[in-house]
Amino acid sequence: MIVGIDLGTTNSAIAVFRGGGPELIPNALGDLLTPSAVSVTDAGEVVVGRAAQDRRSTHPAQTATAFKRLMGTTRETQLGKRRYLPEDLSALVLASLRRDAEAALGEPVTQAVITVPAYFNDRQRRATRRAGELAGLTVERLVNEPTAAALAHGIHERGDREPFLVFDLGGGTFDVSIVEVFDGIVEVRASAGDNRLGGEDFNEVVARLGTEALKLATPPAGPRAIAFAALVDAAAERTRRGLSEGDAAPFRLIWEGAEHATTVTTAQFEEAAAPLVARLRDPVLRSLRDAGVQSADLSEVVLVGGATRMPLVRRTVTRMFGRFPGVDLHPDHAVALGAAVQAGLKARDAALDEVRLTDVCPFTLGVATSERDAFGQLQAGIFAPIIERNTVVPASREHRFQTVQDRQVRIRFEVYQGEARRASDNILLDTIEVPVPPRPAGEVQVDVRFSYDASGLLEVDVAVPATDQRLRWVVSEGDGAEGSLDARRAALARLKVHPRD
Repeated sequence: MIVGIDLGTTNSAIAVFRGGGPELIPNALGDLLTPSAVSVTDAGEVVVGRAAQDRRSTHPAQTATAFKRLMGTTRETQLGKRRYLPEDLSALVLASLRRDAEAALGEPVTQAVITVPAYFNDRQRRATRRAGELAGLTVERLVNEPTAAALAHGIHERGDREPFLVFDLGGGTFDVSIVEVFDGIVEVRASAGDNRLGGEDFNEVVARLGTEALKLATPPAGPRAIAFAALVDAAAERTRRGLSEGDAAPFRLIWEGAEHATTVTTAQFEEAAAPLVARLRDPVLRSLRDAGVQSADLSEVVLVGGATRMPLVRRTVTRMFGRFPGVDLHPDHAVALGAAVQAGLKARDAALDEVRLTDVCPFTLGVATSERDAFGQLQAGIFAPIIERNTVVPASREHRFQTVQDRQVRIRFEVYQGEARRASDNILLDTIEVPVPPRPAGEVQVDVRFSYDASGLLEVDVAVPATDQRLRWVVSEGDGAEGSLDARRAALARLKVHPRD
């Protein structure tokens, strides 16, 4: 059985495609959303979901939330006697979802399509895949969250659509995609985003307003500081939700036996959150520019993600596009439903025979090079793109480089992901050194080919025509089974044709 999973910052959900459509699977409590929270009891028992979230205010030092924001890093969280990497914590959430699905479906769940923010980098995607494998799942594919939401929306409409924009503001990340539906093909034309912008950041604004009004100072580092931060975060979350329903909301918490309360108004919140709102604009403009679409040409703006419930965000989107956004799909359910549709496509469900999905590479892939400036000085560490962002995947591109020093005996290729001119400002993925014959500068040429598939497998081929030497290595999101890797390599091999062809 294959399922679709929305592994979210605040909440996660699991869904299955059956009976001709996607449907969410309730957890053991009957809820469709499972909080992405993990807690460890004094007895060493691991608690996941709602029970863990409830322990956040009473046992903050033993509870972890929002760890999705740490994916791809080596930062560990101490819970009880153990230390957990972000993918370990995510694996516990995924395993809980898998068990709930098995109980509801009455059969083993062994495969999954898991969603990730469109702007998750290679390290974050690899960590997500590892989390799925730790949870006992074969991760068939990682799907960008706005792509999944667009897939759910495209299936929901079941008809040709002019380009529409998916505006996905979740608990920890912000993504935008331009999508078009025609002849059963759901085509993603461009994606952009901000990995450090979400509902948690708006909560921090409320927390700052509340603590400043109450003149509450954060205790020094230690257990008291952790407990204080948990109480403030919980109070800020309640206040932000209250502001979605009125012009003011109470900010209240009990600290060291005393109740502290104040009121936060919508005007105060909107003024303090203005820098965050301003950050919503750039990814939108970048996606429109990359897709070659004017905002007036969009048929609809679709809101996805729990943070889009905020009136501030909805007003911002309305002003940005000069129209009211669409809310046909549940903002918290759309991504999981889209993941289930993708799972149905992987399982070749008969109801999806005429549906196809195309996606794009949301970031640029290239290598660090050296080039001479106007004064003849050699400038090292310049980023040379090979696969540009928003290239339809799978894709294969080749670029020719040459030596820059006399009698140079090797070329060092550093593979980067990002958009910055300086390679060091991007994300280093891998490094390889290629031996070359010692000849005058510029005489030895090297062909570098990047091949990238929809699951995040990057294969690099290096050829040195002067010596007929060929090297190949893979930058993958997961170790995976060798047979699976070979199959994906074979699929990429079919893309490796000369640009003329």
